[in-house]
Amino acid sequence: MDEFGLRNPDRGIETTGLANVSSLRWNLSESELVETAVRQGEGTLTAHGALVVTTGQHTGRSPRDKFVVRDETTEDRIWWDNNKPMAPDAFERLYADFKAHAEGRDLFVQDLVGGADKDNAIKVRVVTEFAWHSLFIRNLLIRPERAALESFVPELTIIDLPSFKADPERHGCRTETVIACDFTRNIILIGGTTYAGEMKKSVFTVLNYRLPETGVMPMHCSANVGANGDAAVFFGLSGTGKTTLSADPKRTLIGDDEHGWGENGIFNFEGGCYAKTIRLSAEAEPEIFATTRMFGTVLENVILDERRVPDFEDGRLTENTRAAYPLHFIPNASETGLGAHPKNIIMLTADAFGVMPPIAKLTPEQAMYHFLSGYTAKVAGTEKGVTEPEATFSTCFGAPFMPRHPAEYGNLLRDLIASHGVDCWLVSTGWTGGAYGTGRRMPIKATRALLAAALDGSLKNAEFRTDPNFGFQVPVAVPGVDSAILDPRSTWSDPAAYDRQANKLVGMFRANFEKFEDHVDAGVVDASPALALAAE
Repeated sequence: MDEFGLRNPDRGIETTGLANVSSLRWNLSESELVETAVRQGEGTLTAHGALVVTTGQHTGRSPRDKFVVRDETTEDRIWWDNNKPMAPDAFERLYADFKAHAEGRDLFVQDLVGGADKDNAIKVRVVTEFAWHSLFIRNLLIRPERAALESFVPELTIIDLPSFKADPERHGCRTETVIACDFTRNIILIGGTTYAGEMKKSVFTVLNYRLPETGVMPMHCSANVGANGDAAVFFGLSGTGKTTLSADPKRTLIGDDEHGWGENGIFNFEGGCYAKTIRLSAEAEPEIFATTRMFGTVLENVILDERRVPDFEDGRLTENTRAAYPLHFIPNASETGLGAHPKNIIMLTADAFGVMPPIAKLTPEQAMYHFLSGYTAKVAGTEKGVTEPEATFSTCFGAPFMPRHPAEYGNLLRDLIASHGVDCWLVSTGWTGGAYGTGRRMPIKATRALLAAALDGSLKNAEFRTDPNFGFQVPVAVPGVDSAILDPRSTWSDPAAYDRQANKLVGMFRANFEKFEDHVDAGVVDASPALALAAE
């Protein structure tokens, strides 16, 4: 076996269970990985030096192919309604077949860290078949100092072999694609998919499983901090503006996707960003756009024009085009990945029904309600079969990555909000003046102005009204913002149509939350918008 690169000689490839591979390339640098990826035909360079790759049939995650080993340790800890079980013996067969498949192959290994807070970090060894996958995960996780690699002892192992095809009958899975998580042995196996995001989300899933037992809240969120040390957390599903709005040039970016909140404050899980690039522009998102022109950035499924310049308007391969880059590519990024306890929590939704106001202040009970609901909406044209606005509820703003019951995370969040006196806001980046197809997208300038007022504390002094549908507090007027958009009903040409749409959305919230009612306090149930309607 040919081995090259810096590593701990006492914790070699045997820690992964692999043997008889052709070669191992340990902890290669960005330049080495880009060079190898291009030489092996895995990708091509843009005119500006970023690496462009395609991910084949899988242009996003495969949540229906993700499994958790159900054993004595996980039996009573996992939310099995949301997580597909895999029998221990099926995992053993899968693991044995992974090891056999890896024999004779050239593999890449990265030793990395998940978690900027050293007291809550996990050391991760990632073995990949592709050089660009090794570059991707090197960009996305935290890179230890070179000297630390000589004594690195992994706690979690991820083996990613896209060429491996699972056998549903033999391996207890659904298709040839499989993401299998063994939380007891800290092993994750990924096969049959070239989509690199499965690796980073697997680390997030493991931390979501481990951290709550220590009182640390894992969060699918972005975070930033102001000049005075005032940290803010942004929850939101894909397409709500989480990455865009947290990349504020006036504030320091802590991270764009995954964080923990413990006794010392908040901390980034990652060392990089994974930003959507469809319709990306230098004018609207200059910091993110700039990263797409940097050597070392990985562009997934982005189309190049004849000059080898990315065409971010072209979504022929997928709307889920992405850029993966290290955090330091953002000029105002935090060097530590750490922040104080947040002063503000922002919950983002892209309400395509045109019902939600652009901003609303939440009580702690309402915050837990909307956190557990995790609402946004899909719009026509973004997914096959979606012809009109469609509500999406992803509990905790990240249901696919939540091994434990949502109430565990919700209770942690509620207690932390109460302990630190955090202000909570619901922000809609969706549609105003009507639903999708009739109204228009909320102006980002207005959203930024409202967020700025929330984060600097001035919005708390505004006059508020109680929303008749959801019961939360909505400002009546905010300097620099057209007051008309603060009252969604007034922006519709037909107020009665707005009322029908609002009733429809409230009914969706009510139906979705029924499964949580037996797991939360009465105050959270009372925060339901259905009860607000009944009270009228």
